[in-house]
Amino acid sequence: MGAEFIATTVDERGVAEVVVDRPPVNALPVAGWYALADAVTGLGRDPAVRVVVLRAEGRGFNAGVDIKELRGEGAIVEVNRSCFAAFAAVYECAVPVVAAVHGFCLGGGIGLVGNSDLVIASEDAYFGLPEVDRGALGAGTHLSRLVPGHRARAMMYTCATATAAELHAYGSVLDVVPQPSLRARALEVAAEIAGKHPAVIRAAKEAFNGIDLWDVKRSYRYEQGFTFEMNLSGVTREERFGLATDSATDTGSGSGSGSGSGSGSGE
Repeated sequence: MGAEFIATTVDERGVAEVVVDRPPVNALPVAGWYALADAVTGLGRDPAVRVVVLRAEGRGFNAGVDIKELRGEGAIVEVNRSCFAAFAAVYECAVPVVAAVHGFCLGGGIGLVGNSDLVIASEDAYFGLPEVDRGALGAGTHLSRLVPGHRARAMMYTCATATAAELHAYGSVLDVVPQPSLRARALEVAAEIAGKHPAVIRAAKEAFNGIDLWDVKRSYRYEQGFTFEMNLSGVTREERFGLATDSATDTGSGSGSGSGSGSGSGE
């Protein structure tokens, strides 16, 4: 289970697409996060692949984890591990990953996009971490790669969102395009990368990761520890499942799924 939500293709240029499709809001279960990790890692290991485009179908890019899975005793452990695996797979993919983001990008979506190499967004895209409202933490590491430090703190503390235009102004989003043009623009950028010498591009990816200012895996794991602590104390359960019964969520799904980053918030 899980692989049915992830589709992959590779064209003759070596441009791979990984497409997430789990209605209504692309909130992935544990198995889905692991499947996404496996898909991205496998494509990076394929010598025929030169670049990966990560995108989604439906109303938005990603709303995090399926928080219904978090009701079980100890469920937070596998949720944390699966999100950690998916985020790490994007970061460590041997070739560049281009994220194509439309609609909502919340919780776990921030983890994926923050660890991508390039981001193309549609005009309607917005980004945020509703973790605090879910009694959790997580993906502050990745949000800090998308917005300046003080803006990231404000977004975390207030659960406010940022628009694609704002991220473009910060330099973390390469292009903002109308939603119907999103896939085409992402593939255009990917094709330009695929046209370079593959060995040099793979070396460039490894080199950039090697000179990063912080260890994204270690810092995200550190964040997850605080959520685990709050989960044990009961704070997370009170916040998460109180909100899960609301008639609507930030994504408008009203289903109680989504909006977490694998730290116990539904991401």
